[in-house]
Amino acid sequence: MAFKDSTLAKYIHNIKTSPRPLIANSRLLTTSATFAMAGIPLCWDQGSVATIPSLPGFQQAFGITSATNPDQVSNFVSLVYIGAGVGAALSFFVNDRVGRLWALRLYLLTWILGQMIAVGSQGNLATMYAGRIIAGFGIGPLTVIGPVALVEIAPAEIRGLITSWFSVILLLSLTVAAFTVYACFTQMTASTLQWQVPFFAPCAFVALVIVASFFVVESPRWLFLAGRDEEATEALVSLRGLPLDHPRVQSELTNIRESIAKERETFGSASTYSLKGLRAVMKETFLVKKNLRRTQQAMLSYALAQLSGANSITTYLIPVLNLVGVKGGTNYSLLVAALYGMGKFWYTVIASFFFVDAIGRRNSLFFGITVQMLSDIYIGVFIKFNQEGHTNSAAGQAALAAIFLHGFGYAVGLLVLPYVFVSELWPNQIRSFGAALTQCFHWLFFFGVNKGVPSLLTKTNNWGAFLFFAGWCFVALIYAFLVVPETAGVDLEKLDALFEGPWWNQYKRSKNTTRSGDELVIESVESNSDRSHGTEPGLNKRL
Repeated sequence: MAFKDSTLAKYIHNIKTSPRPLIANSRLLTTSATFAMAGIPLCWDQGSVATIPSLPGFQQAFGITSATNPDQVSNFVSLVYIGAGVGAALSFFVNDRVGRLWALRLYLLTWILGQMIAVGSQGNLATMYAGRIIAGFGIGPLTVIGPVALVEIAPAEIRGLITSWFSVILLLSLTVAAFTVYACFTQMTASTLQWQVPFFAPCAFVALVIVASFFVVESPRWLFLAGRDEEATEALVSLRGLPLDHPRVQSELTNIRESIAKERETFGSASTYSLKGLRAVMKETFLVKKNLRRTQQAMLSYALAQLSGANSITTYLIPVLNLVGVKGGTNYSLLVAALYGMGKFWYTVIASFFFVDAIGRRNSLFFGITVQMLSDIYIGVFIKFNQEGHTNSAAGQAALAAIFLHGFGYAVGLLVLPYVFVSELWPNQIRSFGAALTQCFHWLFFFGVNKGVPSLLTKTNNWGAFLFFAGWCFVALIYAFLVVPETAGVDLEKLDALFEGPWWNQYKRSKNTTRSGDELVIESVESNSDRSHGTEPGLNKRL
């Protein structure tokens, strides 16, 4: 394929030809940054909870004898995801009723409450578990509202980049959390305060995010859904940095209005806080073939991301480091955990700027999943031979490097698939419901996987678990090749064509995607084949 027809070439062309205020707009950037902060609680939790059991103060308070034993820390690590799943499911009753900004504030406050309960648990496991579940009630909905709002406010030209900010904040939070726990271990004596600091430290910053949310712009797409058309128009003009009469703004306004009007004409008004609205949402989600396919793809995307082993390694990093023979005691293990978090942060920054939009969703997936699969295989094989005493220090260092490479592959591939692709694929009227439904599935599935990891390690002699993860990476490669369409640069209101036709050749529908002025042309490979035989194109839609 010639470079001019590649996703990278189209991305460069779109950036060069777009009005400068559309890309470099302070209102867009500050609003995007605020919504991206919804990622702080999730990975602060993962980055701190994975290592807090190694703190002597925590072990004394809660009777933990070995942080490297997954069975002893399983409930502490995993219970938050029950709350996350339930919270995500309930969020769709809130998101479309109060708006994206008020939903963000509510969920951040819920998470702070859960953290404060954990701080006050004083060695009582029941109270700690209650705090963890309540924190989950905030975490789950935040993973719904963050990506959804970012997708809704971002221009198509840089939607992947803007939506990836959520993932960047996730991994930045993971890094800071891990270094916070490391600092508590090295600089504080074993005490109650030693383990409390990682719980309450982020709450002050999150409170500032809540304050900042009063100075940014609401999602114009939600405002249109709420019937506040004048405010929606003002919001879109502000986010685009262009005058109201600019063709780019007028085109987007027309597309949003027409898309919502078409959905309501067909399915009714889907306000999620009424039974009639809920019926309309359910009808549009489950009885429309292309929307049912969206639902299936979203759930499979989240399932495959978890089955690749990435979050299992992050959650049980200290035990995994012990499996690959990392020596040096708790101090060194906590330092490696912090460096791992930092590595994943920079990997996600690289993925955001050089992969997601630049080479496209599909190519990012192929590259990332392959790196993950090879890393899983090496780690599994190393652990097997290490248990038999047939390895050397060089092989051990390579296994440690493979853990870091695994994180890189995840950042580029299967971290992109759920948080960018899944957030952007929904029609306007069911975006909140679809995101809430699939995130509910995601967190309950996450809980099941993480709760089952200790048993999986035991029953497969530790090394078999990583070959299990590698096998699912291979399945994910096939899935991504056949089913995942390329959505880079495609307007949200014009994604329907990518979900029409057979599922097994869905990837063909976005082989040739071009933007011409304010129009988008999506041509399938079948249309090129048809022309070569002198017949009418099978699919040649001008949207």
